[in-house]
Amino acid sequence: MKNQSYLFLIGGIFSLIIAMGIGRFAYTPILPLMQKELSLSNTVAGYIASSNYAGYLIGAILAGAIPFKKYRTILLRISLIISILTTALMGLSYSDLLWNGLRFLSGFASAFVLVLASGIVLDKLATIRKTSWSGIFYGGVGLGILLSSLMIPSLNHFFRWEGTWIGLAVVSGILAIFVWILLDETPNVVEKKNKQDMIGKVPPAKWLIWLIIAYGLEGLGYIVTGTFIVSIAEKTSYFHNGATLVWMMVGLAAIPSCFIWSLLAKKWGFIKSLVLAMALQSLGIAMPAFWMSKTSFVISALLFGATFMGITTLATTLGREMNPPDSNRTIGMLTAIYAIGQLIGPTLAGVLSSLTHDFNAAFIGAASVVFFGAILLSSGIHFEINPNVQPSNIKKTEEN
Repeated sequence: MKNQSYLFLIGGIFSLIIAMGIGRFAYTPILPLMQKELSLSNTVAGYIASSNYAGYLIGAILAGAIPFKKYRTILLRISLIISILTTALMGLSYSDLLWNGLRFLSGFASAFVLVLASGIVLDKLATIRKTSWSGIFYGGVGLGILLSSLMIPSLNHFFRWEGTWIGLAVVSGILAIFVWILLDETPNVVEKKNKQDMIGKVPPAKWLIWLIIAYGLEGLGYIVTGTFIVSIAEKTSYFHNGATLVWMMVGLAAIPSCFIWSLLAKKWGFIKSLVLAMALQSLGIAMPAFWMSKTSFVISALLFGATFMGITTLATTLGREMNPPDSNRTIGMLTAIYAIGQLIGPTLAGVLSSLTHDFNAAFIGAASVVFFGAILLSSGIHFEINPNVQPSNIKKTEEN
């Protein structure tokens, strides 16, 4: 296989750096900078975060519902432009209302980029029978988080929080040039995937509903840490205005995590890997509530980074393999339910923290939700043990 056949992976990775690692998640490390200078409350910060997730929800629903497979490339490019512009405009405004609107549009664009880029890249990987390489693609989110974490302290030092947003937008614009060149729908391999490859490795389509529910619970739980962990760390005495280190740990752990979880899924099965990932994540989410120290924040960040995009990789890849003919719709449904959880999580956590004056209850609740999702997924392990088991035969199998 010629090396240029895999260049689409680089384009896909850059698209996730722009729309997800920066456009979507840069708000987390920039939030404490804005709160420090503008005295934003946790409640207001939660509303702004939820606006992003509301846009993400609507974008995910539309991206999965509209039959636009022939136009994925052009829609992806438009979405990237919106993501870059909304990132830049965050540093040019001082209105809560405008911030909410910009974060809404940013979320809308990031959902389109995730669904469209996932569809393009996963379909191409399927044609060359390299589905496990999806982890390399989704590692772009962690790479974007790490990149923004490295840039934010210097940008803030020289240009304050306003220039931080604008600087990240400039970097996103440069990366977008490569996406334009490398990521398109032009077929590069004419090789049909043998359907027998996946028989016995994924559950039947009827089980998809359990994956969707569990993924929604994941969205509800993980986003509490994803939104507030840096802001909370910044307010402690452990980091001395260096809480961006926490987000850097998230990015470092996230970069290899997707590929590692993909390899584990190939060895153990998607469902067992998902259950383990969600269980580990719930432990990381709850840790600061029971053990408040610099070490606990770093461990929590590492566990979070090592799992949150790994779970996305496993869930979307599994969903696509369960329904290959309609990959956009399946990924869109998963992304939509995930977005519903994300929409609810920050608002509840922000309000709850304002009432209790800490995030302990929010962390414990979020960890419990994620762990419950892992329990729901465990029902599907039957299919990996005995691939021929159908939903209606599970009870009979257990009785025997």
